[in-house]
Amino acid sequence: MNWSLDSLYMGFDTDKFKNDFEDLKLGIDELNRFAEDELLSSIDARQKIEKFILLQNGLEKYNLLDEYANLILSVDTENSLAIKYTDALEEIRSEAVRAYVIFEEFIKNELRDEFIQESELLKEHEFHLNEIKEMAKYSLTAKEEFVISKLTQTGSGAFSKQWEQLTGSLVVEFEDYDGIKKQQPLAVIRSLAYDKSKSKRLAAYKAELAAYKKIDRSVAFSLNSIKGEVITLSKLRGYNSPLSITLIHSRMDEEVFYAIMRAISNKIEVFKKYFQKKSEVLGYKNGLPFYELFAPLGDSSLSFTYDEAKIFVVDNLTSFSPRLGGYAKKAFCSKWIDATPKEGKRGGAFCSNIHYLGESRILTNFTGSFNDVLTLAHELGHGYHGDCLNRASYLNSDYPMPIAETASTLCETILIRAALKNALKDEASAILENDISSSAQVIVDIYSRFLFESRVFELREKGSLTVKEFKEIMINSQVEAYRGALDSDYLHPYMWVCKPHYYYPDHNFYNFPYAYGLLFAKALYARYEEIGDEFSKLYDDMLAQTGKHDLKGIANIIGMDVTKEEFFINSLNVIEKEIDQLISLL
Repeated sequence: MNWSLDSLYMGFDTDKFKNDFEDLKLGIDELNRFAEDELLSSIDARQKIEKFILLQNGLEKYNLLDEYANLILSVDTENSLAIKYTDALEEIRSEAVRAYVIFEEFIKNELRDEFIQESELLKEHEFHLNEIKEMAKYSLTAKEEFVISKLTQTGSGAFSKQWEQLTGSLVVEFEDYDGIKKQQPLAVIRSLAYDKSKSKRLAAYKAELAAYKKIDRSVAFSLNSIKGEVITLSKLRGYNSPLSITLIHSRMDEEVFYAIMRAISNKIEVFKKYFQKKSEVLGYKNGLPFYELFAPLGDSSLSFTYDEAKIFVVDNLTSFSPRLGGYAKKAFCSKWIDATPKEGKRGGAFCSNIHYLGESRILTNFTGSFNDVLTLAHELGHGYHGDCLNRASYLNSDYPMPIAETASTLCETILIRAALKNALKDEASAILENDISSSAQVIVDIYSRFLFESRVFELREKGSLTVKEFKEIMINSQVEAYRGALDSDYLHPYMWVCKPHYYYPDHNFYNFPYAYGLLFAKALYARYEEIGDEFSKLYDDMLAQTGKHDLKGIANIIGMDVTKEEFFINSLNVIEKEIDQLISLL
């Protein structure tokens, strides 16, 4: 149930960790010396660009240091050594900012098309180099960027860690079936939203909201500080808005962004009939309470031990693609997964792809529900994406946020379709409902999060927001997104406390990328059903090239046009048909 990190390091006090820690400093010193000594002159420009790329790729090994410290911290949020080393590594890496800014300026002025044609190395990194050239317009001077990188460590970076520690160590007082009050980690309490008992779901919801009162002012301070810094830096660097930063870094044209947002806005009403039906089945007259969004419908016995989940996931991913199934089996057998909740462990789930080792590490909070099985598949999808990029260079292994949610969502779809094949009526309705519930989260709830974050940025420009204001904005965003389908007396004013994406200083608006990933994955699965086994090779080729294209280019590899609203409408129509099918079963 616990992952092994031995292939990274056996401990912070080992010679390997200490030596790599010192070698990272030397590697960054070399990078800085080269930039400052060589990149201020245009002589031998092509050779200098090649050298800098080689130096950057050579630093990849030392990412193991950061990975190890952060992975330790994710399962033990108060680990003092992990905290010490994450801080120290941020400090060391900030030293490289000068070199990167000098290189950006050099690329902006000196990169030539003929250089790329003359060099296999530059041709391999053509997209990366052109992206640097485009991004250079948003960089300040090397000195200014260096100062900013130092200040963010004790600014947004520190407040991001504060959020992680506050929520990771938050203990919730909860009265169980036996009437005895117990203390449970936040992740365990939030997982009770899927429990079969209505009274337990309500009790967990109330306990969760009550627990947030212990930390809400501290978390609000973190959020104000992070968003305030983002606003300041976006203006200094010349971005139109924090949203434009995300679009640029997501490699998403405004044409694609507005196509997907128009499609969601125009079709979001179709989810209302699903929420209304679920409310009716559960016996509510004033709309669906927020704490019932994940309530299971029917008497399905869909629960899994961890061993059963492993078999189910591996078998069904293998039926789609032997390579995908083989990757999943390897992840389980190699102890790459930390599976269950425990005190001090952060909530949610993630996958960290360790490109240098060709490995992944996956964190989940598995409690046995079918949704937990889907979460395993979701994170294994991220890992498989990384596996397809193992032959790419380090610089070409980085892909944009929206495409990151595609491979993961496709794995969920594979498992859902597999589970539906042999399901009895009650099981089929439970599986289908779980899938639609997940889609509703990714389309409707994430739309509410987009509205929330947009409003927070708008108001934060005028000053810090209070806990009360954050709660009001969240409630208003939920009302607008859910179109009146929820019970107004039972919304979730604290969703801004428990969702980690708001606290990523470098990844604002990490919400609509999930919607893109879901709708793109729906289109991919439809293509798979259309062409069969030959799809898996096309799919693998597409994933392997995600570091070398923008979103339009990635879609073009597999013959799709994501600039059209109709593309996303078609995927939303698939979800609408699933909703109609579910309603007919209930």
